[in-house]
Amino acid sequence: MEDNHQVAVITGTNSNLGLNIAYRLLEKIDPKTSITIVVTSRTLPRAREVIDLINAYAEKLGRPSMVDFDYLLVDFTNMVSTLGAYYDLSNRYKKIHYFFVNAAQGVYEGIDWWGATKEVLTSPLEAVTNPTYKKQQVGIKSKDGMGLVFQANVFGPYYLIQKILPQLTAGKAVIVWISSIMSDPKYLSLNDIQLLQSNASYEGSKRLVDLLHLSTYKDLKKLGIHQYVVQPGIFTSHSFFKYLNVFTYYSMLFLFYLARFLGSPWHNIDGYKAANAPVYVATLANPNFENQEVKYGSATYKEGMEYIKTTDIDPTGASDVKAYVDGLKKEWDEKLKDQIKNSRQVV
Repeated sequence: MEDNHQVAVITGTNSNLGLNIAYRLLEKIDPKTSITIVVTSRTLPRAREVIDLINAYAEKLGRPSMVDFDYLLVDFTNMVSTLGAYYDLSNRYKKIHYFFVNAAQGVYEGIDWWGATKEVLTSPLEAVTNPTYKKQQVGIKSKDGMGLVFQANVFGPYYLIQKILPQLTAGKAVIVWISSIMSDPKYLSLNDIQLLQSNASYEGSKRLVDLLHLSTYKDLKKLGIHQYVVQPGIFTSHSFFKYLNVFTYYSMLFLFYLARFLGSPWHNIDGYKAANAPVYVATLANPNFENQEVKYGSATYKEGMEYIKTTDIDPTGASDVKAYVDGLKKEWDEKLKDQIKNSRQVV
């Protein structure tokens, strides 16, 4: 990228993964290049907290003068909020160079402890790689009437990307969708794309991310935009801590390390290592040679050394998902056409 100043939008910046994506991005970009990191959050206090953390990291790297910050208050489960994010970004920036879709909304309601115990005892590696004991609510809708997890993790971010295509095109942007190692085709029915009948809506949403990427990256490439889908492996996530006590937390960590020692490449454990693949495709992947049809994963050898590992994506249903989501976009374009524009403008 030839710009002397770049703009990076990182959704979900307040998560462990999002924060580490920001850290690693600062490490990888040219030290002579200035950058604005746009932090997204649902609340202003958390956005400010995250900005302080990233700024402290920039100071540690010795480049605070080259890093600027902005914030974007957005709730992807609210289409008016998503539209407001579009107005804000389009008014503030002519070019956007990086867009990380780190949406990880779930509707968890706890852990099936009996099932967890049984799984750990009978198949410990599988229990901490493809767990089935996390209980998820079924049929949860947003205030907009859509499947909550579908809207948060898939449709909301996709809608925003489509709206800011002029800025992404001008910046010859890299779009990075964060998927999951659990985005197995079995978690998605094409008769339930909004995941309202699914008891694994989080995993289903990540399968949708895979398919949406496969069905859109070629059209984006014609605009000079390079899109990738990645997965961060398995790492400690703050979102699930509330269901664990001290004993179960450290037991989980022990099993993570055991799984890695036994040969699992996906137990990164550390959020910094989990952010390897997202930043790799954004900054190091050669768009003329890197394969956009595969999923790039953050992986770790048993001694802790990190590397990139790719996996194939089953494309079954990609065109159906694209048609459905584009149809829904047209519906919401019509519903939102009379919304008053946000007057805040920053050059």
